[in-house]
Amino acid sequence: MLAASFVFLLSSISVSAGDYKEHPKYEPFIAEMVKEHNYDEKVLREVLSQAERKESILEAISRPAEKVKPWHEYRDIFLTEGRTKAGKAFLKEHKATFDAVEEKYGVPREIIAAIIGVETYYGRHTGSYRVIDALATLGFDYPKRSLFYRELKNYFLMIRDNNLDPLTIKGSYAGAMGLGQFIPSSYISYAVDYDGDGKKDLWTNVDDAIASVAYYFKRYGWQTGEPVADLVTLYNAEADSFANTGLSLSAPVSQWKKRGVNTPKKAVEQDAALFRYDLEDGKEYWLVYKNFYVITRYNRSSMYARVVSDFSEILKQP
Repeated sequence: MLAASFVFLLSSISVSAGDYKEHPKYEPFIAEMVKEHNYDEKVLREVLSQAERKESILEAISRPAEKVKPWHEYRDIFLTEGRTKAGKAFLKEHKATFDAVEEKYGVPREIIAAIIGVETYYGRHTGSYRVIDALATLGFDYPKRSLFYRELKNYFLMIRDNNLDPLTIKGSYAGAMGLGQFIPSSYISYAVDYDGDGKKDLWTNVDDAIASVAYYFKRYGWQTGEPVADLVTLYNAEADSFANTGLSLSAPVSQWKKRGVNTPKKAVEQDAALFRYDLEDGKEYWLVYKNFYVITRYNRSSMYARVVSDFSEILKQP
């Protein structure tokens, strides 16, 4: 049963016909939510009928920066003087929270700050799309819709169980929300009420956002004190053929050495992967480990993980 405050909120919504009321997937979605989650059918119709299809969302998702830009251009979007200055100020302003969260979860503050900095520039760019529009558009009309269809379901569960306003929450074109850009399933699984006020507020409560990013990393297996990656060279050009073949840690360090990678003397025997990054005047190689892989669980991109890692190192500097 919905909490009283959520019922009151929905009763105040003026229902008007949206772009999805006549969509062929509208009725099946309603039926699935009622059957699978005992969801209030009236609430579903009142909210989903007002979702609007956004062509700009479909256009944006077809050209994410990490897929259309080479590494050196992608890097320059994020590793700027302005973002660095903002990141160091963010770390200083919220030092007490970072002290406690780093102690509790074992995730370095610079990694957490780098994530929030890369994702939203410390809250400056959290997204301008209504999440209901983003997830309905992608869940119903994007060819690769299965993920977003599930996230639309999770969004309804999230708003019901946390008494949130379903029609005013804004986020990215992919339905990511708040300072750390959590999608609904991540909010459900990893959002933290750090200050104990009964709300998991990732939009305006910085402490909740910091703790939630840390908890996300801990749950995915962040290894405290272990390296993220090492810059390496190749002694056998054929080793290049093994680079960028997937995000999984496909072979132990010793195997990479046999394949032609000059592995660091300090590198311990563990599973690793090799990534090639295109520079303006050449290329470079990075041997990456479990913590790098954990960063890719936040965004399935080796360029994203690299920029977070690099930014975190910059934030460590005085």
